[in-house]
Amino acid sequence: MNATMKMNKSTAAEATERDPRWSAVLARDPKADGSFWYSVRTTGVYCRPSCAARRARPENVRFHASREAAEQAGFRPCKRCTPDQASLHEQHAAKVAEACRLIEDSEQLPDLAALAAHAGISPWHFHRVFKAITGLTPKAYANAHRARRVRRELSRSDSVTAAVYDAGYNSSGRFYAESGEVLGMTPGNYRAGGTNTAIRFAVGECSLGSILVAASERGICSILIGDDPDVLARELQDQFPNAELIGGDAGFEKLVAEVVGFVEAPELGLDLPLDVRGTAFQQRVWNALRAIPAGSTASYGDIANRIGAPKSARAVAQACASNTLAVAIPCHRVVRSDGGLSGYRWGVERKRALLDREARA
Repeated sequence: MNATMKMNKSTAAEATERDPRWSAVLARDPKADGSFWYSVRTTGVYCRPSCAARRARPENVRFHASREAAEQAGFRPCKRCTPDQASLHEQHAAKVAEACRLIEDSEQLPDLAALAAHAGISPWHFHRVFKAITGLTPKAYANAHRARRVRRELSRSDSVTAAVYDAGYNSSGRFYAESGEVLGMTPGNYRAGGTNTAIRFAVGECSLGSILVAASERGICSILIGDDPDVLARELQDQFPNAELIGGDAGFEKLVAEVVGFVEAPELGLDLPLDVRGTAFQQRVWNALRAIPAGSTASYGDIANRIGAPKSARAVAQACASNTLAVAIPCHRVVRSDGGLSGYRWGVERKRALLDREARA
């Protein structure tokens, strides 16, 4: 082999090893399946990242954004990992997505056995698969969906009782026992826009600008970042229009300092209770975001696949935009499919700063 050929192979190997997709191939990571495919020049086949075949030499590997791209480049599907067919994860995601639709379309919430039978797998296995894909158990997902329905019904119904039954509760007593967790307040106060609900808040400063932290009795309900503290306070008022907003005391400001410390040093973690309010779909997305490790990113399509709704990348982006808990629910870790930074509720420059900080941690 002459020096030029050796240099070309070395350059090709270095390019592959620098590509973040190569680490997924080395780990045979099933979570990467569907996000890209790779081909091997010497065998003429293309594979999914999780393929268990003998590992290829990096200088012979090329990455492809789609199966079609790999085939157009002249490669045929690997017979071992069958990359031209739906992966096991994709099959599970489709079953879970169908189960979610069944939950959402049912007047009475189906139990675990009924959902598992519909999916054609055992209840134990279905429970494990559902939680792995959505981040929620089937019961938690059903409860989150029912909570969304009751919030909708309370906003348009003439009575709390009618709203409770229309949302699928069998008894008003059971709903009232759960209303604190479902709504974060009593049904009457919810209908009145948060009347009689106390929200403590304080504004601090961090390297990203001003930061407002607010908490209800259940936990932190808002973390907002911006340039103007007054604008942040008005945003909190819009979020809780009729709640009693109370300026935080010295004890509360220690909590703000803990959040600021997490912003400045993400490796410290944030071990504080959160009061997360959103639709069932938003909660699925937000749970998936919280599963992204610091220093890593995922695309909107990746998140859509992980929650079992592969065609909902746009809805995932909307859920990210609806997040009111900056950094605690790390929507800054979601990027475009090409790795570029897209819109961020608190500004793309802040998103870039957060990602750079986490990469150095």
